[in-house]
Amino acid sequence: MTTAPARPDVVPFIAAWSGEQRHTRRVVYSARGGIAFVDEAPEDRDQFGVLWNGRALAQGVGRPRYGEVHPERQRVAMQYLMCQVCGMPASRDSRGVLWLVEDHRGDWDRWPENLMTTHPPLCLPCAGKAVVQCPHLVDSSVALRVRESDVCAVYGRIWSQSAFGHPVRTANKDVVAYGTQAARWVLAGQLVRSLHGCTLVDLQRELARSR
Repeated sequence: MTTAPARPDVVPFIAAWSGEQRHTRRVVYSARGGIAFVDEAPEDRDQFGVLWNGRALAQGVGRPRYGEVHPERQRVAMQYLMCQVCGMPASRDSRGVLWLVEDHRGDWDRWPENLMTTHPPLCLPCAGKAVVQCPHLVDSSVALRVRESDVCAVYGRIWSQSAFGHPVRTANKDVVAYGTQAARWVLAGQLVRSLHGCTLVDLQRELARSR
């Protein structure tokens, strides 16, 4: 039986708001190969040279878009291991940083070791709320303590070459690893980390210990 998630009582830090309009900019071929913005600025690319999708910064303006992730806030949360819900530092102990992921234990041996995720970590209080309010976690989720995690890829829209003198936006979104040829052709929207040294933990026990 599917359990309906509780009504959210907080807007996640990484959620977009209706007042944060997407940037619409012309995409052209880059002299370095791949894609670029016609009016590109240095801040449009990350430290690995990948082009990022832009969106206005106006957190709290308008209505929350729970199903949409704000690219910059998600990237900051993943880069600095901040809680995806409140934006404060994620919970960390001797076993590592706290993550909540969907339960896919049947996917491969030693799951979730080497799992790649676009979901930033959480602090303990927010994790307790997320398991009852977040639609992708409410039915089946696992709490992890992660000793090490690496920024390894981005998730975004794939572009391709065309015969018309300009790149073409495809219908495909995918995870693209840094340092690959494909990384020149993605317009990133979310940062990806790979998780290593994972320990499955009992979230309710973790919450009880913190009280």
